[in-house]
Amino acid sequence: MLLTACGTAEAGPEARPAMWLVEDADTKIYILGTMHALPRGTDWDEGRVASAIEASDALMLELPPAELAAAGEMFRKLAPRDTPLAIEARLSGKALTGFRALEASGRSFGEDGLDDWAVMVLMGQRVAQNAGLSPADGVETGLTEKFKAAGKPIGGFETAREQLTLFETLDPQTQRILLTRAAEEAEGAVKEVGALTAAWGRGDVAALEKVINEDIDSVPAARKAIITDRNRRWSAWIERRMAQPGTVLVAVGAGHLVGSDGVPALVAADGLTVTRVQ
Repeated sequence: MLLTACGTAEAGPEARPAMWLVEDADTKIYILGTMHALPRGTDWDEGRVASAIEASDALMLELPPAELAAAGEMFRKLAPRDTPLAIEARLSGKALTGFRALEASGRSFGEDGLDDWAVMVLMGQRVAQNAGLSPADGVETGLTEKFKAAGKPIGGFETAREQLTLFETLDPQTQRILLTRAAEEAEGAVKEVGALTAAWGRGDVAALEKVINEDIDSVPAARKAIITDRNRRWSAWIERRMAQPGTVLVAVGAGHLVGSDGVPALVAADGLTVTRVQ
């Protein structure tokens, strides 16, 4: 949910992702659910999204452009293990088989020298690549280009170190559970990513919530660190920003906007007016 992959694809479908509006007398904050990587040519920036882009004075992302550019180098700093550990000592049975099959679809992950969380991230990147998704066609890339061209400021909620440290500081047991689940589900992962992307494109928040909750609800420590705590920080930022006049577009991963602890629900629970506008 946090990182993206390199890949290519044919012309993509029309997408109309879910978007909300928080507003009062002199402030509007649009909240757009994104996919960090998409099939080439996906048409996601029409409809109400186009109007929100045009109307907004500033853009707020998970990572600002400079931090996104630094993410690869930060990953290389944080990912290595102190002592190498063979994947066979971490995974067995279906998980090991799934891992090896996914690795065989491209270059070696170099997993023996990496922490469990880092291996899982690389697996997610490989799945996205195999599914024909590219960050060059992701929503954040497109928004950044549009706001830069318009000379509008772009901010971010986190740094690359902060975002990756969310994984780095998970306890070893939680990291191993996440890695094992990813490996066990590797065989069907491309299909699942396709279903997730299609649900996002339809603006189907119920389907998104079902997939995301099934994926992470069984690992409470990971859900708290990666989803819930961040949603609370971001919703608090939105509430503070409502004290200033103007219009802002907030664009974060779609998984952060669904359910009772999604950003729109948290903002609404604190008494602000939140409307689904696409």
